[in-house]
Amino acid sequence: MLIEVWSDFACPYCYLGSISLNELKKTRNVRVEWRAYELRPNGTPSPTPEYRARIEAGLPGLKKMARERYGIELNPGPLFINTRKVHAGHKFAEAAGAGAAYHARVMRAYWQEAQNIEDEDVLTQLAVEAGLDAAGFGAAIGQKALGQNSFVEAALADETQAMEYGLEGVPAMVVEKKYLIVGAQPLDVLQNEVDEIESTIH
Repeated sequence: MLIEVWSDFACPYCYLGSISLNELKKTRNVRVEWRAYELRPNGTPSPTPEYRARIEAGLPGLKKMARERYGIELNPGPLFINTRKVHAGHKFAEAAGAGAAYHARVMRAYWQEAQNIEDEDVLTQLAVEAGLDAAGFGAAIGQKALGQNSFVEAALADETQAMEYGLEGVPAMVVEKKYLIVGAQPLDVLQNEVDEIESTIH
């Protein structure tokens, strides 16, 4: 069963949702594919001081929830980053057969190790840790490459698909290109949803 997940690396609920999905793969026959969705695409205005303060004020509650429900300690990197390079890098990683390793490594680096994944050097090092070639990866995400390259185009195609589906927030899981599951669901909820969909299909 295919589960396509639209998410952003800078979205805490996407990270928490990925933890549930990794557990789901141990008990259900599902294939998870990650799709790009930028929360702050190029040209997004800088956050107002009020908005920034509101997001920062919500962090303690978010950390408490992550600790209690998912058993992890959140220690996020810089907030309000642009993730286009990160998504382009993920497309490069997928083409090289290391998409899952890259996704997991970058998510953990940003949400638990407070690393700045907007920084090219940081991102390239994480890619190397995920088994990718540094030079090839650097060329794929470099500023010159971002003007027009197939990896950026692939990420933007995901975002176009999200608009066609009418997705307005992430994480959003589309099962078998037909059934929508929204939000960072706990494992038991995901299992029930997948079981129900499977019974509908068969």
